[in-house]
Amino acid sequence: METILNIENLSIGYTNNQLREVVARNLSFSLKKGQLTALVGANGIGKSTLLKNLARIEKPFSGTISLLEKELNSYKLPELSRLMSVVWANNPITANLTVYDLVALGRHPYTNWIGMLTKTDAKVIDKALTLTHCQDIVHKKCFEISDGQLQKVLIAKSLAQETPLILLDEPTTHLDIYHKAYILKLLKKLAHEKGKTILFSTHEIDLAIQLCDQIVLMKPHKTISGAPCELIQSKEFTSMFPKDLIGFDEKTGRFVVKA
Repeated sequence: METILNIENLSIGYTNNQLREVVARNLSFSLKKGQLTALVGANGIGKSTLLKNLARIEKPFSGTISLLEKELNSYKLPELSRLMSVVWANNPITANLTVYDLVALGRHPYTNWIGMLTKTDAKVIDKALTLTHCQDIVHKKCFEISDGQLQKVLIAKSLAQETPLILLDEPTTHLDIYHKAYILKLLKKLAHEKGKTILFSTHEIDLAIQLCDQIVLMKPHKTISGAPCELIQSKEFTSMFPKDLIGFDEKTGRFVVKA
């Protein structure tokens, strides 16, 4: 399988008053074409910080990030926008935009200097709306749709951008259990049937275990990646949280509250 993104010995964090605060170090894993990968870990472990480094919003302290066997920092922004799309948890959206207009923004890397959409652009937008089952809400304003519908629209926007790599920051936040499963199954379908490489951060670990090809598990002193069954067999989930309240059932692949 083709490697789309490769991370080696990455150290990440933030700078406060000129002092470096390392959040996570020695991160190494890769993302393959057509794989759905979940990024999981306890609150504050560095999941969002890692995504910001992968999206080139922040710079790592050390290590390398390679996209399609090329150093991430070597890409110019117009070129990078055709290779990577990002859906953030708190995406600032103009509420008066229609669903169609929001999805059409995904064509920005391909339009001319005045942003005119061609027939080709329109076909790509329509295809993205169809794949995400958003055809029936295209004329609605963004403030008129539900959180679950908005998440589908944002995914459609990333599809309209036609990038091989899609990053999502907690795409199931504020959704009920049905819509959480719906969104993750949609992402799995896009990865397997359309060849997209998708990495998303999430706290829905039980669903990630059931639906993902790979899980990247961030812990205080190490980060492990592998198929869900491999991480279960190596007992990585059992030490993820303090054992006084939460336990992991290896037979069911679920976290349980201790009595």
